[in-house]
Amino acid sequence: MSDEHILVTRDGAVLEIRFNRPAKKNAITNAMYGAMADALESAAADKAVRAILFTAAGDFFTAGNDLMDFAAQNAGSVSGPRHVERFLRRMIEAEKPVVAAVQGNAVGVGVTMLLQCDLVYVAESAKLTTPFTDLGLVPENASSLTLPARIGHARAFALLGLCEPLSGADAAAFGIANAALPSAEVETRARSAAVALTKKPAESLRLTKNLMRNRAALSERMNEEGKLFGERLKSAEAAEAFAAFLERRPPDFAKLG
Repeated sequence: MSDEHILVTRDGAVLEIRFNRPAKKNAITNAMYGAMADALESAAADKAVRAILFTAAGDFFTAGNDLMDFAAQNAGSVSGPRHVERFLRRMIEAEKPVVAAVQGNAVGVGVTMLLQCDLVYVAESAKLTTPFTDLGLVPENASSLTLPARIGHARAFALLGLCEPLSGADAAAFGIANAALPSAEVETRARSAAVALTKKPAESLRLTKNLMRNRAALSERMNEEGKLFGERLKSAEAAEAFAAFLERRPPDFAKLG
């Protein structure tokens, strides 16, 4: 499927997937998830593609899932296939190297997807936030497994439990990103890394990545998270969080008991 808010282009052996909804801080809709999943599937089947680069237009990398979409799911007014799981699964299954250029703030899945990438370059000034519990939800994309493994339980719980923001500089220092750079330099650095990867022996690189990833464990955790996430989307806590967002007020979870 195609979507104007996801631009998929080729630069030599690099497949670029660009968030292109800057007016909405690159918040991700169902159609955008579908377009990205299709692009990853196409890249997997195309021998000419040897690396994948995620990047974005505007000041935000992505604000994460479009909250209007979450609110509609909570209200039970959404029909048709949902593509987010297909996208997340393709990220886990990807055998070709995936590079991310995080030139601005990243929220929710915009952070958890970085843990499925192989190289990440982030703006020093960027803020990374995972507000799942603030929305009455739970982590996704196997991040309840990958984030503590990457940065330790205490730091991971500050992100996933307290929903504290993490600076781009700290993301690099803690091991989520390879380097923190001035925002204007991020995409150039990430693209250079993606191009460098295309020059490596493809099969050797594929086998190396496979040895470094336990896809069975990641998929199992994603399934567990996904079941809980689906249940939480219909919860009273989520309904209050979404209502508060739409009404531009602080949520009141205390009234729920």
